[in-house]
Order: sequence, then structure tokens, then C-alpha cells
Amino acid sequence: MSSKEVKAALKSARDAIRNKEYKEALKHCKAVLKQEKNNYNAWVFIGLAAAELEQPDQAQGAYRKAAELEPGQLLAWQGLANLYEKTNHTDAREDLINVYHKLLELYESTDKQKWCEVCRKLVELYHQEKKYLQVARTWHKLIRIKREEGADNAELHELWKRLVQLLAECINLQDNETQQLLLNAFEEAVNSSDPIPSEEHQKLYREFIQCLSKLPHESSRLKKACKDMMALYPAVSYPLEVLCLYFIQSGSFTEEALNGYKKLLDIDSRSGPALIGLGIRFLQEKQYEEAEKNLTEGLQQTNQCPVAWCYLGEVQVKMHKYNKAVHSCNQALKTLEQLNETSSSQQQKNLAHRFKAEALIKIPGADSAEEAINSLASVLDINNDPKLIALKGQACLNKGCTDEASKITQELKLAYPDLGDAHCLEGLIHYTQKNYHEAEISFQTAIEKGPETADFHFCLGLTYWFMSEETRKEKTKALTQFLKAAKMDSYLGTAFRYLGQYYRDIAGDKNRALGCYKKAFEKDKTDGEAGAAVVDLSTELGDLDTALDILTNVTEKASAGRAKWAWLRRGLYYLRAGQHSQAVADLQAALRADPKDPNCWEALGEAYLSRGGYTTALKSFRKARELNPKSIYCIYKAAAIEQILGKYKDAIAEYQHILETSKDYVPALKGLGECYLRLARTALVDYLDGKALDYIEQSLDFLARAAKHRPEVSCLWKLIGDACSSVCAVSPSKVHVKVLGFLVGQNTDKFALKKSDLLSLGGRCYGRGLKLMSSPNTWCDLGINYYHQAQHLTAMGSKKNEISELLEKSVQCLKKSVRLDSKNHFYWNALGVVASCKGIGNYALAQHSFIKSLQAEQINVVAWTNLGVLYLTSGNIEQAHEAFKVAQSLEPSYLTCWIGQALIAETVGSYETMDLFRHTTELSMHTEGAKGYAHWVCSTLKDQTNRNTELYKYNILQMNAIPAAQVALTKYTERIQNDACAFTMLGYLNEYLQLKKQAANAYQRAVVLLKNSEDKEQYNVAMRNYGRSLCSLGHYDDAIQAYLSTPLTEFDDIVGIAQAYFKKGHSQESQKAYESALSIAVYEQDKAYILTALAIMEYKQNRVDAAKTLLFKCSILQEPNMESLQALCTLGLIKQDATLATAALKELLKHIERKDNVYEWCLLTSAVYALQGRSLAAQRQVSKAVHSNPNNPALWSLLSRLVPRLTPQHAKGGAVAGTVAHILDLNHGKKALLHTAVNQLALGCHTAEDKQNNTLKNIQKAAHLSPDDPAAWAVLLAACHAENTVACLHNRQPKRTDLGEMIVATISAKTKEKNLPASHAQALEEWSLFQAITDLNETGRTSEAEALCTKGLKTFPEQPTLYLLLRQVQCKPLLQSRKELPDAILEELRKTVMSNSASVTAWHWLAQVYQSQGMMVAAEMCYRKSLQLASQQSNWNGKLSSLLRLAKLALEICMANILNDHWPSLVQEAATEALKLSFCPLGLLLQALLQYNRKMGSRETRRMLERVVYQPGYPETISSVARWYLLRHLYAKDDYELIDTLVANAKANGDVRALELNKKLSAAAS
Repeated sequence: MSSKEVKAALKSARDAIRNKEYKEALKHCKAVLKQEKNNYNAWVFIGLAAAELEQPDQAQGAYRKAAELEPGQLLAWQGLANLYEKTNHTDAREDLINVYHKLLELYESTDKQKWCEVCRKLVELYHQEKKYLQVARTWHKLIRIKREEGADNAELHELWKRLVQLLAECINLQDNETQQLLLNAFEEAVNSSDPIPSEEHQKLYREFIQCLSKLPHESSRLKKACKDMMALYPAVSYPLEVLCLYFIQSGSFTEEALNGYKKLLDIDSRSGPALIGLGIRFLQEKQYEEAEKNLTEGLQQTNQCPVAWCYLGEVQVKMHKYNKAVHSCNQALKTLEQLNETSSSQQQKNLAHRFKAEALIKIPGADSAEEAINSLASVLDINNDPKLIALKGQACLNKGCTDEASKITQELKLAYPDLGDAHCLEGLIHYTQKNYHEAEISFQTAIEKGPETADFHFCLGLTYWFMSEETRKEKTKALTQFLKAAKMDSYLGTAFRYLGQYYRDIAGDKNRALGCYKKAFEKDKTDGEAGAAVVDLSTELGDLDTALDILTNVTEKASAGRAKWAWLRRGLYYLRAGQHSQAVADLQAALRADPKDPNCWEALGEAYLSRGGYTTALKSFRKARELNPKSIYCIYKAAAIEQILGKYKDAIAEYQHILETSKDYVPALKGLGECYLRLARTALVDYLDGKALDYIEQSLDFLARAAKHRPEVSCLWKLIGDACSSVCAVSPSKVHVKVLGFLVGQNTDKFALKKSDLLSLGGRCYGRGLKLMSSPNTWCDLGINYYHQAQHLTAMGSKKNEISELLEKSVQCLKKSVRLDSKNHFYWNALGVVASCKGIGNYALAQHSFIKSLQAEQINVVAWTNLGVLYLTSGNIEQAHEAFKVAQSLEPSYLTCWIGQALIAETVGSYETMDLFRHTTELSMHTEGAKGYAHWVCSTLKDQTNRNTELYKYNILQMNAIPAAQVALTKYTERIQNDACAFTMLGYLNEYLQLKKQAANAYQRAVVLLKNSEDKEQYNVAMRNYGRSLCSLGHYDDAIQAYLSTPLTEFDDIVGIAQAYFKKGHSQESQKAYESALSIAVYEQDKAYILTALAIMEYKQNRVDAAKTLLFKCSILQEPNMESLQALCTLGLIKQDATLATAALKELLKHIERKDNVYEWCLLTSAVYALQGRSLAAQRQVSKAVHSNPNNPALWSLLSRLVPRLTPQHAKGGAVAGTVAHILDLNHGKKALLHTAVNQLALGCHTAEDKQNNTLKNIQKAAHLSPDDPAAWAVLLAACHAENTVACLHNRQPKRTDLGEMIVATISAKTKEKNLPASHAQALEEWSLFQAITDLNETGRTSEAEALCTKGLKTFPEQPTLYLLLRQVQCKPLLQSRKELPDAILEELRKTVMSNSASVTAWHWLAQVYQSQGMMVAAEMCYRKSLQLASQQSNWNGKLSSLLRLAKLALEICMANILNDHWPSLVQEAATEALKLSFCPLGLLLQALLQYNRKMGSRETRRMLERVVYQPGYPETISSVARWYLLRHLYAKDDYELIDTLVANAKANGDVRALELNKKLSAAAS
């Protein structure tokens, strides 16, 4: 290629580059290089093209090749610069620097502008590499070039500023030349700034000074710069601040520095450096308080000054503020670490560590000592400074390392014998070991070496203070040393504290002590002991304001959990001042500081108690007791609070606990007496008089013990009087209280008192209390006591003079209480009550007293009620009504005013009387209200004509009047035992409630009370009632004697004795008495009753015809009674005379009111239907009655009882009926549970289906409720047998296999205890025996079953069923062996069954025997015989069982593939008939299996099996069989989708058998 071609190729390459066709350019260049390897342009073009194609290595090589070829050409170097600028690799930067240097050489003489641009780039690159010296030198060259070119001042100024910016970073890391170039740049920039002064110039000057402040060796330059700036800007504080900081850092405290601080404060009064400088100056002048103040304020403004922190730490050590000193030293060390200055930092660190160690040594605790040792270890010259070594020794001593401290002491004494600190350390070691004499010598030696050291004197003073017994008594030596220490170090607060303690405890000078304590507290605000002493002494000296101010100041500044002493004392102050909420808050704060201080908890409890927070107070006292179990006071306060809260039993337990440790603690004795008295009053309100008397006796015992120890305390005698007076409401016959002998002037330990003696004792105790301290309350109580004494004597029939004297005393006492306190409404009310009593009768005074009581207290329900009673007794009914109405409006729940309104209603004959009396019993118990309500209830019950009225239904039935009146009257008779009328009413009510024994007791009390009465008629009535109740109890002899004690002229008496004779078995006497009664009977009803009774007697004597005749006589009377018709119908039922029973029932239904006697007519009707063989009609009759009367539990119970007997196919409904009866009424519910269990047994309910509601669970409940009912045990036996059977069906082990014989024995015992009819008892025992034998036989325990059969035959030798069971048990092994039985045995078995030919189950068993022998036709005949027999007996269960067994027999033959059309048709026929009887899943299964046997693969087969499998509610045992066959059918059809569905169903129901079959069939199919 020629030169022209080379040029053309280069031109083409240039054009390609211009058109960005870089690859094309490379081709042209390579073509050129093939001809000219050293072609400069070609290499440059290759570098450019490669760079654009992002091939940096090729580009770099090409450029370098070009530069080597012609080093003086610019293109290659420019290309390299561009290439390296694009590359950010660190390696490329060094190459770039070299390239820039080459470019500078090339541009320097050719292009100054380009040179400047490259120079700037080079400087930036140096700056990035942190090559500050090269930055400075290069930039200086740039400025020189600019200056040579004639650049103006502004441009040069900007260049100098830029250089400052480039070099200002990390000035401490720069070398001296760089720093000088920087400072030179600053000076040039400052001097070239225009205008001067200006903000920019000021800012630049500030930066210059800041830079100089970082260079300690430029101090003179710094001073000059600061002064120059101060001259230019006199109002700016910054240069002066820097200068002051320089003085502080350099330790220069000359006049110049002091003037600088003052001048700076003139400019800025809060300037940090100025304040710090002055603080250091004050420190040097030993003005520590001012020093601390200035240093603290200065550091708030300038906190990055480690020297200032060190000085502050030193000041605080001097002032003994050790915790603050540690904080200051830590701040100094932290600041030094942040500043990272190496020049003077080590010295400052050493200083900070030293002061920190000194402070930590003075702070008690091993942790502080350890930290002090670490700080001392950080000091570099520790081994050279003996004082530091002594400090280390003290730290070791504080840490507990006495040996190490002793070692240090010995070394110091040897090396520095004149060092006082060494001897002081030795003394401290002796002091710690309580070797006070050795410590004294050491401290004295230390004082000789350093007489001006306050710590040495203080330690010697402490030694004297604790030295010996003599020194303790005479502490003048200690005083001298403390005084010297305080004089030498006025900030040594502990010295002043001990001085205060000396003046307070030894000298007894409280004022001087207060001054010392104040001084100590002023010096150390954290000294809680000194602060507490100041507050306590100020309080003692009456200066409460000062004490409160101190406490407030301390608590305001205290952090959480601090200053416990201040919080506690201020809390106590507020507690005494009655500011309870503030006291609670302060005491809680004290507890946050020390939660385990029992005294704080105790005080907090007092605060809570004072503001009415009883529960929280109780918790506080309990916590205090927990922390201090020996504190009796805490236990007492807790008990007292529980007493206030009404938790008397808990309070009693606490008081008793106190007495266990301090048996004569009077407050506890008093508290016990009060608690028992409160319990007694509560018991009296509830009419528990016996319990109340026990409580009163215990109360008197404790109160008497308290009074014996402290007879001068009047409140104890008042409480004894209260306890004695509490018996006023109790019947005198019950009161027999034992009191301590000294109360009644006896030498005996205990002395029994009657009611009158006890009331009299109460009066005397009130009198003794009044002698000790006269109070209106006690005068009032004494007056009321005299009134109660008078009431008691009146009831006992004592002399009127004595009664009048007591009443007069009562009035005088009450007048005395009124005179002492005329504004107390209670006293006026009591005076009114006494004035209005019969013995006084001063109604005017009574009215005046009640009105005065109302004036004293307007909301006074008691006074209004008493005023109403006064008006009522005076005959002013309207005024009485108004007074009672006002009382009701004031307090609607107040009982007595309602009784007053009831009495008014009774007086005026209002129909609301009974409602009002009932309301009084609902509110609370009161004798008047109870007797009034009982009277009205009995009056209403006595009227037989009102039973159908709405008033009767509401007042008696709906309002549950009879039990309510009975309960109220029971309490009344407990309290008032001389009211024969009340006892008669109580007996009457008890009879209605079937409480026969209680009724007899009440009537007996009435008889005893009326025995000596002049009113013989009332006595005869009471005796008649008593005889009737005795007869109902079965005490016939006593009843006869009761009736014989009457004249026997009244109809009721004659009928009563006749009934008693009849019950006793004296038929002749009874008949004579009935005939006598019949002769005097006036009313037709009475005659009918007597004839019915005579008919019953005839029936008892087996004269049925005579009984019928008498009952027919009853029916032809003008007013036949229902009882006679019921008796006639019952007689027909007993004798199985359907005609008679039906006729009697029809006649009965004509007269009976079905709504009133629904249960009776329903029972008789259903019994007649059952007698007629109409079982379903009987059940429907009861069901209709239930629907008409759904709230009648007796009907529900009757339905539940009839269903399993008459219509067992409806057993589910029977179970529901029993459950409803149980819910409605517990009395019927006991039997209803039994009936429910029987129905569930018939239904097949078991625990596997429902664990909550099943036969076993319900019969267990019934047995618990009625353990004496043998029927319940019989059903339990059957339920256990059913559970065992279900367990066997589910391949589980039966659990209830050992209960049979035990339950049989229990049934036998219960039948004898219940005195059941012989036939019924025998039937029950026989059935339970049969059931137990069957259970044993079926569970495989044949030997036990046979033994039980043999035992049963001894008891019931003529029972054919037992022989049958014995044969069944004996034949079971033979049948299980599957051997052929001889004909003789078969004949014997047939004869056994024929002896029980009326038993369906017997024929079933014989059929099974024939079936086991292959005698299928004979088995069929047996099943047909059982079916016929069940139909004749209307035995639904027997029919269903026979049909299903027959179908199963035929199906088994079909499954054996015996070709005979008879058997398939028999399966279909028997199953169809079974399904007609009832819904029967087993029948459906048998039909489905027959279809499976006929056509295994048909769709109908699948449909029938699926119906059994998937239909909900089918027993799992039946579904499992159907599932097994359905699975085989589906595999035969290869229907895998349905197979998966069936397998899922099997898994859901836990059908293991089906799942195993599925595994086998799936394995076979695969």
C-alpha cells in the first residue's frame, strides 16, 4: 500500500469514526498498520474506536503505543486521559495522575487555559486520594500561573478559598508543610477578601481561627488571629471564646485570661468558655460552690470540653458529691474518646481516672470498689504516685480484699514512711476489723504526718465514736475530732451529721443538733439520714413549715425510686394533716424506693384507711405483715378492717392469731368481742337465736377478759352492756349464757345467767361505763336496757311496781341523753318508743319525741314509722296511714312501715291486706309480718270454696304462699314460743307441705301451751290436730290416745279416731267409730266419705261384694263424692272387671272437673284402656292430656312410665317425656329419670352413641337421687348388661362384669327395707336374678351363672324360669362345641321350654338350639310359636324380635345356597311384617342381603345397601355389615369412584373391618 492509500485509509477511518462506525474504522486502521506498524494516527484511531466499542484494554494499549511512538503529541495523551477518566478503578488513578502531569508539561508552553483545566482535574484527583500536600503544591502553582497571567484580586480570592476548602478536612492528620500551606491559604484568603468587614470575611476569619485552634503549636498565631478579628469585629464573641478555650486547655490562668473571661461574659452572659474559665478560677481560690455552679453552667453550653469536666469532677470530689463526680469524670473520658486528641489527652485521661477513683472509693459497695481499681489501673504512672497506690489500697479494702490492702499498706510504709495516706489506710483496715485501739494509733500517726487533712481527723473521730463502752458514753474525744474535720473541710457533711447526732443524743441540745444536721444536709443533699434528722428535729421543735419545705424540695428533685426517707416523712405529715390522697401518693413513692419496708406499707395502709379505701388498706397491712410477721399492729389493723368490711369470721381468725402470741392484747380482745357481737346481731336478724346466743357468750367472754385487764376503759363496759342487751329479742327459755364470774361478783370461772340476769348485768355495765365517762350514747343505751328489762318482766308476769320503776328509770336515762345531745334523732326516737309503751302511756311525750326526732333528721324513716304506730294505736287511722306513706317514700325497703300499712288495711278490711303482708315477708323477717301473712294464708286455705278463683291462684299458687308462710312462721315460733295460735298455723302449713313430723311437733307445742288454758275448746282443737298428725306419721297408738283425750262429740274427732283404729288394724273399733260418725253426719259429702271408708274396710277383709254395695250406695247419694267413684273404678281395675271399671269411669267423668283433677282422670282412663287391651289409646289419652297441660310434670312422668309398658315402639318419645318431667319438677323428676332410663333402654341408647345422654348415665343419676328405690337398681343392672352387650358387638372388653350379684343383693335388701307388697317384691327380685344370670352366661362366666341359678332355686324352688336358665347355662358349652346333641337331651330341653310355654324368649332359645343342630324347620316352628304367643300377649317387642329372628334364620339358609323358594319368601315376608310394626334398620338390612344373595351385581342391590349405609341415624353395627357387602358389590362392578366414597365413609365411622376388606380386595384387583 502506497502512502496515498495509507492516507486514504486513515481518512476513511476518520470518516467512519465520525459516523460512529467504529468497527469499520478498526478495519481501516488495521489495514494501515499492516503496512506501517508505527503509524501514530492509526494507533490513535484504534484507541478511540476501541474505547467507543467498550474495549478498554485494547484502547489503552493503542493509546500507549501511540504515546511511545510520539511522546510530544497531544492526541494519544488526551485519549488516555479520557479513557482513564471513564474508568473508576483505583489502579487507573495513578496512571491518570501521570497522564495529567504529561499534559501539564505539553500545555504549559502552548495553552495556559488547557493547563489550568488539567491542573484543576489533577488537584481533584489528589484530593480524592487524600494527598493533601500535592493538592496544596499543585494549587499554589495554579495560583502562581493565574497571578502571572494578571488575574484580578477576586479571582485569586476564590482560588485561595477553594484551597482552604480542599485542605480544611482532617487537619490533624496533615504534615507540617501542608498545615503551613493551609494556614498561608487562610491568611491570603482573609487578606484578599473584599469588602472588609463583611459577613463573608467574618465567616472566613471564624474558620481560620477554628483551624488554628486545632493546631496547638500555632498558639501565637491563634492569639494574633483572635486579636485581629476582635479588633475588626468587637461585638462578635467567637474569637474571644476560642481564646478563652485556649487558655483553659493550656492551663493558663493569668490576668490576661481572667480579663478575657470577664470581657466574654460582658458580650455573652451565658458563654460556656467564660463560665468554665471563671469556674476554674474559683476552684483555684477554693470557692467550690461558685466553681461548681460556673462549671456546670458552662458545660451546659460547651459540653465538649474534657478539661472542664475534669475540673468539675475535682470540684465535686472536694465537695464530697461523689456520684456527680463519677458522672463528670465519665463525661470527660467520653469526650476525650470522641475528640481523639493525642497531644494532651493522655494527661487529661489520667486526671479524670484519678478523680473518678477518688470518688468511687467514697461510694460504698464492692462494685464501686472494683470500678475504682479499674480506673486506677488506667492511670499510667500509678506505680510512681504513692497517693494513687494508697487509693488502690482503699479500693481493695472496700472490695473486701483486706490482705491485699494490708500488703499495699506495708509496702507504702516501707517506701514512704512519712506518707499520711499509708497510715490512714492502715487505720481504716484496723477500723474495718473493729480493732479500734490499733486504728486510733494509725490515725494519730496519719494526723502527725498530715495535720491539715480533714479525712484523718474524721476517721479518728469515727474510731472514738465506736471505740469502747467508756468512749461511747463520753464522746468528747470524738466531738473534738469531728469539729476539727468540719473546720478543715466545711464540705464534709458526714462530720456535721455526727456532730448533730452528738448534740441530739449526747448533749441533748436539739437546736444545735438541728444546725449541724442542716449543715450536713446542705453539703450533701443525698444524705438521707441527715435530711431525715433535720425534718424530725424541725417537727419536734414545731417548725413544720421548714420540714415541709425540705421534704418538698427533696421529693421534687428526686428521681423514681430515690429519697425514700423524704417521701415517707412527707406522707406521714400529710397523713397527720388529714390530706389522705397526698399521703397515699407520697407513701407509694417511698415504697417504689424500698418495696420491702414494712413500716412504709403500714403507713400506706393507714393512709388508705383514713380516706376510706378499706380493701387497699387491707392489702397494705397484709403486705406489711408478710414482711414483718411479728408485727401485732399490722395483724390487728388487718383484722379491724375486715371487721369494718363485715368479714367477721376472717377478722376473728386474725384476732385469734394475735392472742396466740399475746393473749392479753386488749385491742384484739375488744375486736373479738365486737365481731362476735356483730355476728350475734346478724344471726338475730336471721332468727337464728341459738347461734346468736353462742356468739353472745363468746363476745362476753372476750370483752370481760379485756375489761379485767383494762377496767378503766369505758367503751369496754359499754360493749359488755350491748352484748347483754342483745338477748332482749330471744325467748327466755333459750337464754342460758355463761359469763366470767368477776362480772357478777363470783369467784367461779364461769357463771350461767338467765335472760333477766343478763339484762340486769347489761344495765350495771352501762352504769360502770357512765361512771368512767358520761356520754349521751351510753345514757341512751342504758335507758333502752331498762326498757327491755321491763318488757321481759311484763312477759314473765312480774310485779307492776318493779316494772314501773324500770320504765321510769328508762325515761329518765333517755331524757338525760336528750339533754346532753338534743340534736341526735336516735335519742328522741328511743324516748318516744318508751313513752308510748303500755307501762308509761304518755302519748303526748311520745308524739313530741317523734316530732323532735324528725326535726333533728328529716330523712328519718324510723321516726315516721313509730309516729304512724302511735297514731294507729290511738285510733287515728288516716294520720297513721299518712305517716306510714311518708316513711315508705323515704325508704321503700323499710319493713316496719309496710307492716303498719298492712295492719291498717286489715283494720279497714281492704283486699290488699294479704299482698301487703306478703310484701313484708319478701322484704325481710319480722314477727308481726310473719304472723300476719301466715294468718291470711291459713284463712285462704281453710276456705275450700275459693280454689277456682283467680285470687286464690295468684295469692296461694303463683306467689308460692304456703312455703313462704311456713318459713316465716317457723322463724316466728323460734323467737316467740308461747303463741299457741302460731304453732297451730305452723302445723297446718306443714301438713299442706307434707312435712308430717314437723306438723306433729308444732301441734304438740300448741297442745302443751293450751293444756292449762281455760279455753277447753281451743285445747280440743289442738288435740284433734295433734292426733291427725300422729296418725299421718304412723304413730297410731299415740293418735288414739290423743283423740281419746277429747270428748269425742265432734264429727272430726270421731272420724279421726276411726281412721287411727283402722290404720292400727283394729277393724271393729274403727267400724264402730265410722258408724257413730255416720249417725251424726249432717252433710251428704261427709256420709259419702264414711261409706267409702267402710267400703275400703270391707275390701281389706276380702268382702268385695259388700265393698261394691257400699260404693254403689255412695254413688246414689244426692252429692256423690269423687273419691267413692274413684274407689269403685279402682276396684274394677284390680278385679280385672272392665265393665265395672268403665261404668265407674263414665260416672266419674260426669262429675269431675278435668282441669282440676287432670292427673287422676288421666291415670284412671289410661288404666281402663289398658285393661281393655287398647294400649295405643291409653298412650294417646295421656299424650292429649300432656298437650293440654304442658306445665304439669306429673302428666309427663305418667307418659314416660306408660310408653315402655304399653307402646315400646314410641320409646324415644317416652325418654323425652321423662326428661321434661325431670326439668319441670325435682320431685317427679326422681322417678322421671328412672322412666327415662327405661325408655332409653328400650330404644337401645348406649354410651358409644352418646356419652352425655344415655341409659347408664341417667339411671346412675336416678340411683343417686333415690338410693332406696329397688327399681332403680334393677334398671341399673339392665343398663350394665346392655353396655356389656354393646362392648362385645364392638369387639371391646366389657367393663361392668362384676356388678350383677352385688346389685341383686342390693335389690333384695332394698325391697325388704321399703316394705313393698310381697308379690311386687318377689317379682322384682326374681327378675333381677334372671338378668344377672343371663349377663353372666352371655359374658362366658358359665360356672358363676350356674352357681347363681342353683342359689336362686333354693330361694325360689318353684320358679320354672330358673330351671330354664339353668338348662341354658348347662347347654351352652355343648352348643359351642358344635356337636350333635342326643335326642334325649333335645327332648329334655323341649320339656323345659314347654314348662315356660308363655315365655317368648324360651321359644327363641329352643329355636337357636334346633338351628345349631341343623333342624331348620323345627327352628322355624319355634319362632312361629313365639310370634303367635307375642301376638296373644300384645307383646310388641316379642313380635318384632320373633319376626326378625325368623327372617334371619331364613336368610342364613338362603346364604347357604339351598335351593328352595320357601326361604327367600319367608325372609321377605318376615322382614316386611317387622317394618310394618316399626321403623327397623335390621329389617331393611335383611331385605338388602336377600337381594344381594339373589342378584349380587344388580343396581337394586346397590340401592338397598346404600340406603342402609348412608342413611343417618342407623346403628353402626348394622351399617358396618351393609358396608361390608356393598364394598364387595362395588369391586365386582369395578366402580372405583363409589369405592372411594365408601372407604371415606368407613374411615369417618371407624369401620376397621371394612377397611381391611378394602385392602384385600384392592390387592386382589391389582
